[in-house]
Amino acid sequence: MRALAILFVTPVLLSMTSATEAVAQQAVEIREWDVPWADSRPRDPYVDAKGRVWFVGQVGDYVAMLDPESGQFTKYDLDKGAGPHNLIVDNKGIVWYAGNRASHIGRLDPSTKAIRKIAMPDAGARDPHTLVFDPKGDIWFTVQGGGYVGKLTMADESVKLVKIPGSGTRPYGIVVDPEGRPWFNEFGTNKIGTVDPATMTLKEYALPDAGARGRRIERTSDGALWYVDYARGFLGRLDPVTGKGEEWANPGGAGARPYAMVVDERDRIWYVETGTAPNQLVAFDTKARKVVSTTPIPSNGAARNTVRHMIYHAPTKSIWFGTDAGTIGRARLGS
Repeated sequence: MRALAILFVTPVLLSMTSATEAVAQQAVEIREWDVPWADSRPRDPYVDAKGRVWFVGQVGDYVAMLDPESGQFTKYDLDKGAGPHNLIVDNKGIVWYAGNRASHIGRLDPSTKAIRKIAMPDAGARDPHTLVFDPKGDIWFTVQGGGYVGKLTMADESVKLVKIPGSGTRPYGIVVDPEGRPWFNEFGTNKIGTVDPATMTLKEYALPDAGARGRRIERTSDGALWYVDYARGFLGRLDPVTGKGEEWANPGGAGARPYAMVVDERDRIWYVETGTAPNQLVAFDTKARKVVSTTPIPSNGAARNTVRHMIYHAPTKSIWFGTDAGTIGRARLGS
């Protein structure tokens, strides 16, 4: 049995003034492309080395690519019922996707359209969720319903799984630090977890409020972990060295439902409030510890368009996202 450690953080609730007062708007230019396949839930885009934007159709069972220059879409059909949830693209142009409803991680070679499926070694790991590369190019991933975190080693395509103790833990968002350690939200609890890559030992950190439900996670250059508390409408920071926790109320209040989030090269956190219509893209300056902009996402006017996951593309200073309204969007950030 693998060792388990649980650390309890010291709660620090900061002043909420910065979350409720008017914020100075930074320049954010949003453009959206209508995806040509209706009601397919385009989501979780990833920018490849050529600047092309790949994404999955979670309901439509496809992988697709958008060329932002031409506006052209290319579609790669998956088996019916694959339920792709997320994808990432390696430096050889191979697309890796989470077969969320079919218990596998898929490998798509766009040049040949060949697909290879890597099955989960445990039937309980039924729903691979979010994939992320580590510094060696291997893949760590969450398994939400099954309650696992796993690692796919590229050299032999072997999969190792770590079971998260308890029921309903729901491992969700995931990020990997420079040492190759994955950090992930346990969306069904008030915990953040990590795994030692050498020993596959799990460690968990309990967040300050028992009602906290972190959904996505990011890491700033100082090593701090940032998460969005979907249940309570907060942005949180965890120092994994000291165990200190801090929280800031979302501009949208308790019903903000913060979901997708990214960090840019200036250590600004960008997250989306999905409890509002339209969704709001919020920028938080982690050095000044305050919200510095809010920008509505315009797709389909006031339609609720839920942004579930985002990626930051540093060369173009752009955030890419998909919406339930059927668009792929780009937010170009000002200085």
